[in-house]
Amino acid sequence: MARVRFELETSLSPQAVERVLTDFGPQRAQAWPNIDADHLQVHAQGPGWADVTEGNSRAGGIWERNRYEWGKEPGRVTITTIDSNVWKSGSGWDYRLQAASSGGTSIRVEVVRHGKGVKGMLLGLVIGAFGARILRSDMRKVLAPLTTTSR
Repeated sequence: MARVRFELETSLSPQAVERVLTDFGPQRAQAWPNIDADHLQVHAQGPGWADVTEGNSRAGGIWERNRYEWGKEPGRVTITTIDSNVWKSGSGWDYRLQAASSGGTSIRVEVVRHGKGVKGMLLGLVIGAFGARILRSDMRKVLAPLTTTSR
């Protein structure tokens, strides 16, 4: 099992960050580096939840079907793996969004990955060793274009 924790700040409001995390429109594949349009499928969605498959053929064909939940607890978005070709069910992400004194948002992220098969176990080792730096960088890339256009 790999467990990664990291923090970052953005000038975006907590509500704007939540919208970025929970926007499942066609632009999602353009914004997030590990999602491509061919592997993005919204199975069902309602107020405060979504059932979504995401993946990327450039990253070795990795995909996962997740249950996103938000709004139950202010400033929290959880993502729980339902099925995947590399992660066991119950893997996932936990985002905690808190208004920062700077006027933006302090984001705390915890990622838990239970590898499935050899590929999942190897990816889990990589994520455990380098995940915080890589995932923080990926999230900064997603948020950066938005910080110049909105707050």
